[in-house]
Amino acid sequence: MKPRAILSWSSGKDSAFALHVARETGALDIVALLTTVSETHDRVAIHGVRREVLRAQAEAVGLPLVEVPLPSPCPNEIYEARMAAALAPLLADGIADVVFGDLHLADIRTYREAQCDRAGMRAHFPLWGRETGALAREMIAAGTVAHVATLDLARLPADRLAARYDESFLRHLPPGIDPCGESGEFHTIVSDGPAFARPLRLVSGETVERDGFAYVDFALAGD
Repeated sequence: MKPRAILSWSSGKDSAFALHVARETGALDIVALLTTVSETHDRVAIHGVRREVLRAQAEAVGLPLVEVPLPSPCPNEIYEARMAAALAPLLADGIADVVFGDLHLADIRTYREAQCDRAGMRAHFPLWGRETGALAREMIAAGTVAHVATLDLARLPADRLAARYDESFLRHLPPGIDPCGESGEFHTIVSDGPAFARPLRLVSGETVERDGFAYVDFALAGD
């Protein structure tokens, strides 16, 4: 029997593709998604994705969702305490592995591994070390459909907000911007891809700027 695992789900392309690769590899049985959600904004932390869209994503990939509520702003000690509280019952249920979509930031990997180790769990990084330009194009070629949900205004112009993550987007990135946004230049919302049983229909709406970042509000079509 394969070890059961939970996948850290950001609502964006990297975690969605990590799910696909983990499923294809077959070493782990991914049984649920784990997501942090802002209590203040009722949205996915960092990405700003509506909770109802998050839940629709989980349904589309066929997995239950474990939501971890966080205050905003969230001191690190509160983040760690709430993550530990979320992981403890999973471990008690025999789920000892956590999959992440991180690509190459060593300090983030070290932090995640330490956090999992404290919880008595193992961290896995199926996309780790991949060249991000090639990985970006592999995601797109595999059928990943994603749009820019938030971006750092110091590194990308506001008109890139809501842009589809495709070959044109990659070609027009300014010099020094990671093709996968791994350094926080931008974050995406994914609506389809190889991990999805069916696509989501999303519409973009209001945009806001906060603390140097721009966000666009995506909703399920018909809401």
